[in-house]
Amino acid sequence: MADDSRATDENAFGSFGSYAAIGDSFTEGVGDPGPDGTYVGWADRFAVLLADQLPDHEGFRYANLAVRGRLLDQIVAEQVPRAKELAPDLVTFCAGGNDIIRPGTDPDDVAERFERAVRDLTSAVGTVMVTTGFDTRDVPVLKHLRGKIATYTAHVRAIADRYDCPVLDLWSLRSVQDRRAWDDDRLHLSPEGHTRVALRAAQVLGLPVPADPDQAWPPLPARGPLEVRRDDIHWAREYLVPWIGRRLRGESSGDHVEAKRPDLMPL
Repeated sequence: MADDSRATDENAFGSFGSYAAIGDSFTEGVGDPGPDGTYVGWADRFAVLLADQLPDHEGFRYANLAVRGRLLDQIVAEQVPRAKELAPDLVTFCAGGNDIIRPGTDPDDVAERFERAVRDLTSAVGTVMVTTGFDTRDVPVLKHLRGKIATYTAHVRAIADRYDCPVLDLWSLRSVQDRRAWDDDRLHLSPEGHTRVALRAAQVLGLPVPADPDQAWPPLPARGPLEVRRDDIHWAREYLVPWIGRRLRGESSGDHVEAKRPDLMPL
């Protein structure tokens, strides 16, 4: 296992025979397309690491209820009841990010609603792992929201302490601050970024991992201001303008999208 001071003792939480992931585009896996066009993402990759702890994956079942664009209240209304019904050994709960990036939202209010959902989940399922926000200081489209995200992250950690939840701490995962960890839209992780998050999630539970999620990236060639400016213009045209347009029209990227694995199924 890679050495990491933030990881728990090996196998501290035991093994898990079933796992359900709930959340938004991050947990659905947007930015990490599979060969059939369906997104893979960190939760799917984490499920494989969990299944690897069982002989021949025997009996392991996995559901991914996450849908892109979902706000916290939608996740609580649509996904939390289903997760309780499935009653898996492990649930990962990442929500509130889409609320936080909206103008005028209060991270204290979002955290209060998040805590109510955590209380509800922990009363009905095995282990609930909660997820913090990323440190966005080097993410161009999100760096101005760093203070709000930090406040919400502090709340999530406090909630985890109150309900004895393991924490997938993305704020401390420095490797995802590299631009190569992010998709071209600068809002979602790249396949490598998703892989590193999956590895960190396994570390949190004390599982052996095949690589260090915080391993340094290879050096990048220097980019001139003209190249940076050209990339920014391309990003604004291809991603920012459509994103603003959807907001103005009251649309979501998750409209008409359903969960990719609504039931606990073998891998």
